[in-house]
Amino acid sequence: MINRKQQECIDACNDCFVACESCATACLRGSDVEMMVKCIQLCRDCADICALCSRFTARDSQFAKKLCTLCADICDACAEECEKHEAEHCKKCAEECRKCAEECRKMAF
Repeated sequence: MINRKQQECIDACNDCFVACESCATACLRGSDVEMMVKCIQLCRDCADICALCSRFTARDSQFAKKLCTLCADICDACAEECEKHEAEHCKKCAEECRKCAEECRKMAF
């Protein structure tokens, strides 16, 4: 049975996954893709780790806490990069990344 803390982490990871995928797609469709390469790469890494973290947490894996620590670090890096850009999708992504990092850190301890 999933407890409240786990569910909040799962929800935050899923929201972050969607925001990161959307941000990367919007960046790829933008007029200056070259300027957004680092943002796109971090969004893709973040989306992948968030999806994995959500699955590990949902199955109550013995490795979920360790993965949550890594997920929080990647979310912070992605948020930091997205905050450098003015696009609305980047701002939304950064917001979701910050929320996810917070929930993952709660799970890690």
